[in-house]
Amino acid sequence: MKSSCVFVALGSNLNLREKNLSAALELLSHNPAISICRMSAVYETAPKYNPGQPKFLNMVVEIATTLTPLQLLEFCKDIEVRLGRHFPHYKNSPREIDLDIIFFNRLIVESPTLTIPHPGLYERKFVLVPLAEIAPEFICPKTAKSVAELLRICPDIEQVVRIGQLDELLTIPVTTGVL
Repeated sequence: MKSSCVFVALGSNLNLREKNLSAALELLSHNPAISICRMSAVYETAPKYNPGQPKFLNMVVEIATTLTPLQLLEFCKDIEVRLGRHFPHYKNSPREIDLDIIFFNRLIVESPTLTIPHPGLYERKFVLVPLAEIAPEFICPKTAKSVAELLRICPDIEQVVRIGQLDELLTIPVTTGVL
């Protein structure tokens, strides 16, 4: 079966955020139908929609998969549950982990359970910045614009701060503020 090129955004703002990202990537990579091709750096951002919650760590990975879009969605939701996310949840609530399918090849999918390209993509620098790091020339099938162009015209004014590669962050001791 032919592999599809897929971009998945990951975000975490609860508990040990770096470890949540790492655990999600590990679970993704253990699926024999998925290969991780490229990973962006990790970026820290303020919560966009509910400002009273902790800051997010965000990143984007490119994967190759033989799963269908709906199978991949199901697998991503399973990872979220395994890492502590509770369903149902209120929209934009704090989360241990969030995995969103941003692009799946150049497919356009609009169903009750899945929309590709991800509908929030165009207004979210916290997705576009890491995506542009690994795939600036990828063309959005819906807008016919490159990721770099989508980032340039994005109306989001929030800061997206690069904090490093995930493997580097995992080697830094995590401080809790307790002596």
